[in-house]
Amino acid sequence: MSHNHSKNKPVQCAVITVSDTRTKDTDKSGPLIIDLLQREHHEVLIYKIVRDEKNEIQANLLKAANDDRVEAVIFNGGTGISQRDITIESIQPFFTKELPGFGEIFRYLSFVDDIGSKSILSRAVAGVVNNRIVFSIPGSTGAVKLAMEKLILPELHHIVKEIHKDLR
Repeated sequence: MSHNHSKNKPVQCAVITVSDTRTKDTDKSGPLIIDLLQREHHEVLIYKIVRDEKNEIQANLLKAANDDRVEAVIFNGGTGISQRDITIESIQPFFTKELPGFGEIFRYLSFVDDIGSKSILSRAVAGVVNNRIVFSIPGSTGAVKLAMEKLILPELHHIVKEIHKDLR
């Protein structure tokens, strides 16, 4: 993995949709994330749909985080409070550093710009796993658009640069 990152270099990404019901034909959020990344000239090396199963979520996180080409992993889905929403519980134990501001600002923007008080149900998080930035956002297209356009895309290069700046 190259540790020399500039705004001109695309960030290499993995996109993982967590859902028991979506397929590549019915998933709207994964392809939206991919489209938004590609519009900003980033590259998507992995796109997967995994079930709401802890072992599947963790296996795919670790596969992406241990891929020398991948610099960022974006999960969507499984961030709510139903019994099957386990993305956060599955990935958070692997964080070596957490970015609490991501979830805080995401919920604030969701409250103001999108869904109002329903934003308290969101458990969006971000953290670092094996020197990769990992985001976990809700699976609705509105939430994806908000997270990508307002938070992830504006800061993606900077986050990757910060993660890599002290690595040798």
